[in-house]
Amino acid sequence: MRRAFFFIPVILICFNLTAQDFPMDSLNYRVQALEINQKHVQLNLGKAEKQFKKGILVSTIGYSVTIAGGLLLGGKNDDLGTGMLITGGAIGVGGTFILVDSFKYLGRASKRKKPS
Repeated sequence: MRRAFFFIPVILICFNLTAQDFPMDSLNYRVQALEINQKHVQLNLGKAEKQFKKGILVSTIGYSVTIAGGLLLGGKNDDLGTGMLITGGAIGVGGTFILVDSFKYLGRASKRKKPS
C-alpha cells in the first residue's frame, strides 16, 4: 500500500514531463533564423576576403614602385625616381585603405544582436 502511494506521484510526474510539447513553430523559426544568419556571415566573409586580397595586391604593387623609384634617385633618372616615389606611395596608401576597408565586413559578421 505504501509503495502504491509512492509510485503514483512518480508516475504522474513522469507522464506530465513527457506530455509537454515544445512549440515546433518557434523551434523551426529559430533554426531558420540561424541558417539565414550563417549565410550572411559567409557572404560577409567572402566579400572581406576578396577585398582584403585586392588591398594586399595594390599595396604591394604601390610600395614596390616606391622602392624602385628610390633606387633610381642616385643616378641619371632623378626626375623619374621622384615621380615613381610619389606615384608608388599614393598607390600603396590607396591599397592600404582598401585593405583596412575590408574589415568592415568582418565587423558586420561579428556583431551580436540582443536576444529578444
